Amino acid sequence: MARHGGGDRRRRLLWSGVLAFAGLVLLVVGLTVAEGVAAWVEVVAALLLLVASYGVQHLARRATVYDDDRR
Repeated sequence: MARHGGGDRRRRLLWSGVLAFAGLVLLVVGLTVAEGVAAWVEVVAALLLLVASYGVQHLARRATVYDDDRR
C-alpha cells in the first residue's frame, strides 16, 4: 500500500487553511456588505467552503492516524 508522506499531510492542511480563510472572508462579506440574493449566494458558498475545509482536515488527520498504526 502507498503511504501518505508528511508532505501530503502538510499540503492537505495548507489547502484546508486556504479553504477556511476563503470561506470566512466570503461569510463576512456576505453578512456585512452584500445585499439580497448576492448575500445569500456568498453565505452559502462560504458554508460550503468551510465544510470542505473540515473534510480536508479530517482526511489529513485520518491518513496520519492510519499511517501511525501501520508503523
